[in-house]
Amino acid sequence: MRIVIAGGHGQIALRLERLLAARGDEVAGIIRHAGQGDDLREAGAEPLVLDLESASVEEVAERLRGADAAVFAAGAGPGSGTARKDTVDRGAAVLFADAAVRAGVRRHVVVSSMGADPEHQGDDVFDVYQRAKGEADAYVRNLDALDWTILRPGALTNDPGTGLVRLEAHTGRGAIPRDDVAAVLAELVETPATAGLTLELIGGSTPVSVAVKSVAGN
Repeated sequence: MRIVIAGGHGQIALRLERLLAARGDEVAGIIRHAGQGDDLREAGAEPLVLDLESASVEEVAERLRGADAAVFAAGAGPGSGTARKDTVDRGAAVLFADAAVRAGVRRHVVVSSMGADPEHQGDDVFDVYQRAKGEADAYVRNLDALDWTILRPGALTNDPGTGLVRLEAHTGRGAIPRDDVAAVLAELVETPATAGLTLELIGGSTPVSVAVKSVAGN
């Protein structure tokens, strides 16, 4: 498969790129700065330099053409203010989905956030973030041209992955190592039977591949 990842220099994305490259997939990551390219190449991915906050739909679609799947893993980051929650966490996600439709890339996996809700109340930065992610998710879910899966991890940690997770429509709150989020994403990308599902993810007791097969109905 050829897989294009938005937010290719993110912590989860770099882990995912390593996993995909190791299993023989062709991986490309969209990054904002050319200086991030060496990290992607080291992970086994092709760097594609493009700023998703200023790019057109056609520019993004051009990067996506020929891909078998697209993964949105971009984020404004914890140090950003409310404006970039809108331009990245909502706006870039919408742009990337529209570009996937234009490029004819049906398989579309989104890294969202547990608690994302377009009706989320509050004006703090995290409230704005949850609302932005919820609005982006709602937009993607309305695109019939995409076979989308939305993944909502719990609290992210840098602990070593265990390979054991809880992946369900509703898990309740919990933590999850980024290693395990990447492992679940790698399985979801090649499991189109999970299309149409919004899934929560926390640490658990089920091996990743078994958890994904279970939600896929296998």
